[in-house]
Amino acid sequence: MTYKSTVLLLFLMTAFFSCKSQQPTLTYSSEDLKIIPLSKNSFVHISYLSTGDFGKVACNGLIYTNQGQAVVFDTPTDNETSEELIRWITETKKQQIKAVVINHFHDDCLGGIEAFHELSIPSYASNTTIELAKKEGNPVPQIGFDTTNELTIGKQKIINRHFGEAHTKDNIVSYIPSEHLLFGGCALKSLNAAKGYLGDANTNEWGNTIKKIKAAYPDLKTAIPGHGEYGGSELLDYTISLFSTKQ
Repeated sequence: MTYKSTVLLLFLMTAFFSCKSQQPTLTYSSEDLKIIPLSKNSFVHISYLSTGDFGKVACNGLIYTNQGQAVVFDTPTDNETSEELIRWITETKKQQIKAVVINHFHDDCLGGIEAFHELSIPSYASNTTIELAKKEGNPVPQIGFDTTNELTIGKQKIINRHFGEAHTKDNIVSYIPSEHLLFGGCALKSLNAAKGYLGDANTNEWGNTIKKIKAAYPDLKTAIPGHGEYGGSELLDYTISLFSTKQ
């Protein structure tokens, strides 16, 4: 093999493994549910929603575990997939689910909530989310709060907070300080994403709301959007620019 051939081969191998390493590692995969590990305690769950305007849409949620306990942020899109997720958490990971937290009132957040209720797992959401879910005829979360709610899983704190209107008037975000992890839901956009569904949005306030979140959690390292790939604080910057009032 010539020197040039060797160099070319090494380049191609490096490019191949580099591309492979950039792909998220699935810890669980079925037709309806994907689970991606973020750390030993945190996992993104992905389920799918069929929509008229955007086709089959992948929807992100979050699982956080600590000392044998777990909390789920947003349910999968239907009860059957929620049951699949619950089995993975309780049987495979051996964690007791203590709560499910709902980001806002749309189907991609709470479509599978009844599967949790049937197992007496309590659900938390803002009072505005509960009100809007009832009005929309969607499944209704059980325990409401006005602006801020804190949960403890194991010995670690979770902060659920409403910062303002964005994708919807009720959207909250959830922050886990020990993980430097933000679950932003549909108020947060993945890089290069379009604005998406705006039927319940406040586009004038969206950017300002994300600015408040960024100021509140300057130490965040991982940010999970409602759809698309997760990242870091650059997702907040991109969302702010996407909904800048100067545009």
